[in-house]
Order: sequence, then C-alpha cells, then structure tokens
Amino acid sequence: MSEKVKGLGLFGLVGLVVSSCIGSGVFALTGQLANAAAPGSALLGWLFAGAGFLFLALTFANLGAKKPEIEGLYQYASEGFGPFAGFISGWGYWLSAWLGNIGFATMVVQVLGTMFPGTFADSLTDPAGIISIVIVSVFLWAITFLVINGVESAAFLNAVVMVVKIASILLFILFCLFAFNAGVFTEDFWGTMSRNAAIMALNEGEVELGGVSDQIINSLIALMWVFIGIEGATVMSSRAAKKSDVGKATIIGLIVLVVLYVGASVLPYGVMPYEDLIAADSPATIAVFEHLAPGWGGTFISVAIIISVLGAWLSFTMLPAETSSGMSDDHLLPASWNKINGKGAPQMALVIVGLCTQVFLIVAFAAADAYTFAISMCTVTIMVSWALAAAYQVKLGKDTGDTKNMVFGFIAVAFQVICMVLAGWQFLILACLGYIPGFFFYAKARKEAGESLAQGEKIGAVIISIIGVISIPLTAIGFIPVF
Repeated sequence: MSEKVKGLGLFGLVGLVVSSCIGSGVFALTGQLANAAAPGSALLGWLFAGAGFLFLALTFANLGAKKPEIEGLYQYASEGFGPFAGFISGWGYWLSAWLGNIGFATMVVQVLGTMFPGTFADSLTDPAGIISIVIVSVFLWAITFLVINGVESAAFLNAVVMVVKIASILLFILFCLFAFNAGVFTEDFWGTMSRNAAIMALNEGEVELGGVSDQIINSLIALMWVFIGIEGATVMSSRAAKKSDVGKATIIGLIVLVVLYVGASVLPYGVMPYEDLIAADSPATIAVFEHLAPGWGGTFISVAIIISVLGAWLSFTMLPAETSSGMSDDHLLPASWNKINGKGAPQMALVIVGLCTQVFLIVAFAAADAYTFAISMCTVTIMVSWALAAAYQVKLGKDTGDTKNMVFGFIAVAFQVICMVLAGWQFLILACLGYIPGFFFYAKARKEAGESLAQGEKIGAVIISIIGVISIPLTAIGFIPVF
C-alpha cells in the first residue's frame, strides 16, 4: 500500500507566507518610518499599503487556485503575455532576490557597528567600510558554498531562524506596549511642528518631513520592501493539501504581517522622545529595546537581527538560483544556468548570483545610504513581477468572465504603478541597466530553443537598454539619488 502524501496544510502555508516576508525589514522599519513620517502619517501609510497588498494577496490567492500548475512567479507573465514578458518578470525577480542580499549585508554591518562602535561602517568614505566589505564578503561566499553543498534541505535551520524572528519581534512589541505613553505618541501627531523641526535640526535644515502626503510617499519603499515574499503560498500551491487553503493562507499571512509590522514600527513613537528615536543609529530597534531593557535589550535584539538576517540571506541565495533554473527549463535563460552538481544544487547559477552580489555590494557601499539604496533596487525590480502577475489576473478574469477577480487584479496593478510613480521610478530607471546583460542570455536561450527574437522583443529590449544607459549620467549628476 502506498503512503499518502498529505501536503502543506493551512498552518504550514501561513507560516510560509510569514517566513518568506520577515527578514531585515521589520527591524529597520522603526528608524526608517520615524525619519520619514509622524505617527498619523505612518498609520495612513500602513492603511494604504495594507489595502494595496490585500488586493495583491487576493490576486495571488485566485491565481494559485485557478492555475495551481504554475509554480514560478514569472510563469504568470509567460502564460499571459508570452516568453519575453516571462523573461522580464523572471529577470526582475532574479535581480530582486540577490539585490535583497545587499540589504541583508548592510544590515549586518549596521548591527555590528552598534555592537563594536568604530569598527564597522556601511560606507566607503569611512576606512571601516573596507573591513565591513571583507566581513560581509566572507558571509556571502560562506552562504553560497553552503547552498552549493545542499544546505537548502536543512529544514531544521530554517525552523530555528523562524522561531527567533517571530519571538524577538513579539517580545519587542510586548515591551513597547507596556512602556507606551499616549502623550508622547500623540504630540504633533501629523508632524507639522515639533517633529518636523527635529528632523530639520538633525539634517541641518536640508531635509524635512513635509506634509502628510509627502510623509506617506517617503515611507512607501520601506513599506513595500517588507512584503516581498507575500507570493510564497501561491508559488507553493502545488504542494498544498487543499487548494482552497492557498487563498486563506495568503490573506491570514498578510493580516499577521500587518499586525507585526505596525506594532514594531508605530509603537516606538510612544516609547521614547522623537528626537532620540530619529537620532538613533540604524537599525533604531536596537536603541529602542536598549531603552526599554537597559543592559541587555540592545544585545538581545542585535543577536536576533543577525540570526534573522542570515536566515533570510540563506533563502535569498536559493531564490534567484531556483528562479534562474526554472527559467532555463522554460528556455528563457540558457541551459547552462540549470546545470546541477552532485549535491542537487544549480552550481553555476549560484556562482553567478554570488559574483553579482559581490560586485554590487561594493557599489552599494559607495552609496549615501547603502541599506536604503539596496532595498529600493530590490523592491522596484520585484514590483515589475508583481504587476505582471496582477495583469495576468486581469486578462484571466476577462477571458473567463470573472469580473470580480478582474477588478481585484486591476486594483493590484494600479497599486504597483502608483507606488512606482510616487516613490520608485528613479530606481526603476537604474534597474533597467541590470536588464542589459540579461537580454543577451535571453537571446541565446531562444536560439537554443530553435526560436529567434520577434520584432517586438527586439524593440522592447532596445528601449529598456536605452533607458538603462541613460540612467548612468542621471546617477552621476544626482538626478537618481544614490551618492
């Protein structure tokens, strides 16, 4: 008698969504939001982001139920709009995944900098930046080596990291709740007086919070970054015990994430004076917890962040390799990208990811704010994949007469476009530069499959390449805010 495979249940799928999203972002949110928005504007920002991601989650839930055979996010674009759209989505997802590792690397440096002041820095203008690059490069290649040797099957390691992440965030929120002071929280709730003055004083009058709408816009990239991974249950829908659980898990996971994120990022406004909060070294979560638990709080949260980030780094090393392997199978990348070693790992793809991460790590450390630069690039590239998946939902709804899901998909697309226009279009221009080498690989893959590039594909590649080249002088003159 054959053994029945149960598959992932609802709880396992919810855990997949939550664990896919929680990385370094939740720990950085405290300081990022405080420097961009007052409490009232931050809550409105969360309301806008939460509503937008609700429709994206509903889109993924419907696609997971209607198209369970699709396992890669880029395959939605291929299914709906052809191989070139699939490549654009997949290459964007691939870029996003390893660019996320740059964010993790700079977060590790920031945490080590708080633990050992003066020894580490996330900027090449500081001599300690060279030491930092060497240290995180060791982490980078150690993780790459582990994945090449099959460590991705170590479920126990991922489980431990997940427990550390959730437990540390919940403990942080609990301490914030006990120490919460409504008077501190509501003082200048919209940031038009004292909070704005504090920001201007910190930045010597060069930066200010601005109005409520400005504050929300300035918060968007950070709010978008922490939801990368929301598609987790959808991607694994083929392994679900019940297909109906995929949609439930995505929605429940989103609710859990919003509660954790809002608690961790908004409650600190009522815990310590605003001037201290915005002046705290990144990530500000360390300073807040040290304020709440003197003597051990800062060390505790620092260790928790490093464990959490290294776990996420491990996952984000596997993701681009898995994506490129799937794209190779679908003839969107050359067959060599899916060459598997004796350990069952796509070794060449992993080495390419490692080399790209290494080069871009140095570029990021030359940026004015390495962490913000890295997560901005990571976020805008995956938004392309999200938008194409949502566009496929619109097409699928139209073809099947499913008006409700067509509308949900349209709102999800509109949400991505609005966020891109308001907060990320400059980084999207720069991201086009990363597509240029990809077009050569795509052309080779199509040739291997016995296909030639269509006229529309050539035009699309040329347009994107021109935009990418234009981004170089725009970055040099400061139009794209990097240096």
